[in-house]
Amino acid sequence: MSDTGHLMIGLELQDASTVAVNIDSDGRVIARVEQPLTDPVASAIAAFDAVAHPALPVVTVGIAATALDLPACEPVLKQLAARYAGPALEPGIIASGTAAAVAETWVGAARGASEVVYFAAAERTSAGLIARGQPWLGAHGRAAAAAWLALNPVEREDYRKHGCLEAEVAAAGIVRRLVWRVKAGDRSRVQDAVGDELGAITADMVLEAARGGDGVAISVMRDTAKYLGMAAANLVAATDPEVLVLGGIMASAADLLFDQVKTELTRRLSAATSAALVVVPSALGRDAAAIGAARLAAAAIP
Repeated sequence: MSDTGHLMIGLELQDASTVAVNIDSDGRVIARVEQPLTDPVASAIAAFDAVAHPALPVVTVGIAATALDLPACEPVLKQLAARYAGPALEPGIIASGTAAAVAETWVGAARGASEVVYFAAAERTSAGLIARGQPWLGAHGRAAAAAWLALNPVEREDYRKHGCLEAEVAAAGIVRRLVWRVKAGDRSRVQDAVGDELGAITADMVLEAARGGDGVAISVMRDTAKYLGMAAANLVAATDPEVLVLGGIMASAADLLFDQVKTELTRRLSAATSAALVVVPSALGRDAAAIGAARLAAAAIP
């Protein structure tokens, strides 16, 4: 496909926003927008329109979602399908982790590798697998559902709702663990920053406090790194990839997490597996899933 005669657009539907990219056939981002989520469908369509070019026809539209059961998924797919008939919306909505793995293997940190694991934690946790150069989706499109990795023998209600790993290391889990520590009597500068309104705490506040030397925040991030390293080790042990790409806060807050996660990962793998594994931070950041969605849509067209 020529990058001058059509548009390749990718969307990622998230809980709080939609990321849309317009890319060329070499994976370069021509236009990008992140649209805050008000009405889920309207926000997604607005993001799409913001990166579209009125002079060029839309040929491929790919959609990824942080969770395949997000309420916006089906309505967005239907609205775009009504506007762009034919193969434009192949292969439907895919998981963000899978899309990000495709993007990182194509033009990102794992470029050229044929066996790749992508693993990220942000507002949610996600993972994606590339096997023999192709995304591995599993029987129902839910392969590498990292949120549900079981890493704690204790059963909790939030584990049953969101999955053990996501409950511990996604943004809400990081905040929850710091709040638990404060309620147990520990003192953190984070609570001072919000005037003891614990509901106002965000994961970014915890990260910044850890950077500033706050003991409670440092402890929370150390525990986060342990969970992330254990989960990464499980993914690697099950798949034996050439490259493990760490995304989300493991890349954006690499100063706090990357080396700690890598150390925990190495501790929990055999020496031979660790020696053969390349571990790298994501090169595409928050755009990875949208880029991968566009790439997969283009690949679905003969």
